[in-house]
Amino acid sequence: MLAATHVDLEEAVKAGRFREDLYHRLNVLQARTPPLKERPEDIDELAGHFLEQFRTESACRVRGFSHDSLVTMRQYHWPGNIRELINRVRRAVVMCEQRLITPDNLGLERRKDVVRCHSSLDEIRDGAERDAVIAALARNKHQVLHAARDLGVSRATLYRLIEKHRVHRSLSGQA
Repeated sequence: MLAATHVDLEEAVKAGRFREDLYHRLNVLQARTPPLKERPEDIDELAGHFLEQFRTESACRVRGFSHDSLVTMRQYHWPGNIRELINRVRRAVVMCEQRLITPDNLGLERRKDVVRCHSSLDEIRDGAERDAVIAALARNKHQVLHAARDLGVSRATLYRLIEKHRVHRSLSGQA
């Protein structure tokens, strides 16, 4: 049996809102998944996964996400958690009339007020580099050789960047 809840059951038991015996019967193994807002590094890969799932729902040949949409998704708070991401990607695939999904297609506005005081120059540079790799792969149908030419780097360099930034292998295609 598998049970899931958004309620902190330990707190509910202490407050008398949940039966303690039932809690111990259900609590064989706990798996806590942090909310999406706490794992912005996972958003690109998750969004890419859902894009692949929903791509067949659109007459348009959507190939990926624009740089702005990737940045906007990472900055967004995601109050609806993963379900909201799924729905926004599905919406974008249906609404998109270009090859790359924009923040408008996702129904998200680019936040101008984001303060990056916690980001070092290296973190910002790494983020831009990762975004460029993902965008080049999307523009080139995930063909590494063509994406490398597009970026003006060797295929070996692009493979190193894919590994460095942990770009999902299914998104990187073949040479």
